[in-house]
Amino acid sequence: MEVKLDRKWWKESVVYQIYPRSFKDSNGDGIGDLKGITQKLDYLKELGVDVIWLSPVYQSPNDDNGYDISDYQSIMKEFGTMKDFDEMLSAAHDRGLKIVMDLVVNHTSDEHPWFVESRKSKENPYRDYYIWREGKNGKEPNNWGSCFSGSAWMYDEETKMYYLHLFSKKQPDLNWDNKAVRTEIYRMMNWWLDKGIDGFRMDVISLISKNSEFPDGEEGVNGYASFNEAANGPHVHEYLQEMRQNVLDRADTLTVGECSGVTLEEAMKYARKDEKELNMVFQFEHMDVDADGNNKWTDKKIDLRELKAVLTKWQKGLEETAWNSLYWENHDQPRSVSRYGNDSEAYWELSAKMLATCLHMMQGTPYIYQGEELGMTNAPFDKIEDFRDLDSVNAYYELLEKGVFEKEQMLKYLRYKSRDNARTPFQWDNSKNAGFTDGEPWIMVNPNYKTINAKEQMERKDSVFSYYQELIRLRKKHPIIVYGRYDLLLPEDRELYVYTRTLGREQLLVICNFSCNERTFPLPEAFAKASDLVKIIGNYCDCAIEQNMRIRAYEAIVLQCNASASDE
Repeated sequence: MEVKLDRKWWKESVVYQIYPRSFKDSNGDGIGDLKGITQKLDYLKELGVDVIWLSPVYQSPNDDNGYDISDYQSIMKEFGTMKDFDEMLSAAHDRGLKIVMDLVVNHTSDEHPWFVESRKSKENPYRDYYIWREGKNGKEPNNWGSCFSGSAWMYDEETKMYYLHLFSKKQPDLNWDNKAVRTEIYRMMNWWLDKGIDGFRMDVISLISKNSEFPDGEEGVNGYASFNEAANGPHVHEYLQEMRQNVLDRADTLTVGECSGVTLEEAMKYARKDEKELNMVFQFEHMDVDADGNNKWTDKKIDLRELKAVLTKWQKGLEETAWNSLYWENHDQPRSVSRYGNDSEAYWELSAKMLATCLHMMQGTPYIYQGEELGMTNAPFDKIEDFRDLDSVNAYYELLEKGVFEKEQMLKYLRYKSRDNARTPFQWDNSKNAGFTDGEPWIMVNPNYKTINAKEQMERKDSVFSYYQELIRLRKKHPIIVYGRYDLLLPEDRELYVYTRTLGREQLLVICNFSCNERTFPLPEAFAKASDLVKIIGNYCDCAIEQNMRIRAYEAIVLQCNASASDE
């Protein structure tokens, strides 16, 4: 029986995120750059990925590491020139690799010419490009907090009004209700598409449309309401459909929206099957499983039952109606092997492979964050001066000042959860500075680079890198991995994550042990009776397929069989 599939190239792709500042430095200034990326494209080709998502490379004062843009059509000087970008784009395309740009249009830098003009006077033509409001009872217009601590409103002495900044005070929010703003953004996006880029990852795109009444929200641990009060605003879908008509329909693009505060119901609109808006969204529910209520600063470990419930909700909820993005890591999250796995010497490699198996066998487009394919771990930051991340540093001083945490306690939480864990330099080899730079790195190199590095792993057939290669090969070989239906087994098990994938008569059984305990797992009836049951991948070299499977510490096994006709 032939199964009809709604095939799209972006569903069948594997995306690799590059954080340029930390990937490869070509000129010895301690900062990664575009020429460094070009030098390492063959590495990505060998890994087997299809698409590169570049974190921002635009001109920026770097208050928030490039997410504060002062010129959307120039390259950050530290990263190189537009000529370097064009050469990188051409070299990527020559290797069959697509390039997706990070689109940051909820806000600009306060050094962008639009905002420089906007703050000059209330009558300035650019005033309405941003969100300005009078104070309320001598205070801010409402109680919204910035993502990076403190109020989301900044008082400006020049015109005696407040401007909104959901992120840093140097990142004023654009006023998307002003059609001139939208027109400028669409023009800029088309300029990049004309260059030949292949799509956009859209930064906090769910925040672009604000409720014009700016109501107060529920206060959190820092005394402010969450910046997510702005999420999924009144015109967000209208504006994205307008963007589709004015920009995205001009080319066969990959589009993924970072949708802070997104619900399943909203995601079905953003990532809709008719492609009127985006191809897929990044949701964050599984990133919040180890939070302490509204407070992310904790070293609480996940409850696997909660993680399974969240991921299953999204797998089943978007089934047939939209498309999932799959990720454990990105530039805003700590390293997954330290967070969800076990980064001790005994279990580091096993748990890195197990996590990869669990994610890459689900339905959706997988995203690999640089170094994840090596099992890079959290870094042993010693003191607050070691951190570079605005979010981490601001939270440290704010929560100490408010008496929420003691110094050592907060440092412990930062070591576990800080975004800087993902931003330490890529570990290319065991030479000085992990082969990242000949100069002084902009942030510390994780000292475990002498044992965890790309050179060592590319030469070893049983490495984490080699395992990722095999997962990517399997995805290209077996349509069931991309398009098969997902169904969870054992929802209440605290250690095993088990699910099936089904496409026509073919089935996969995915078994992942999130603990160091050995377990026994009886095969489901369809698999126990199958005469053609085979292992297609696993993170132990030996595996006996038995009625009662022995599942070892951090083991991952994927079994394949043909289901009976009744299971179709």
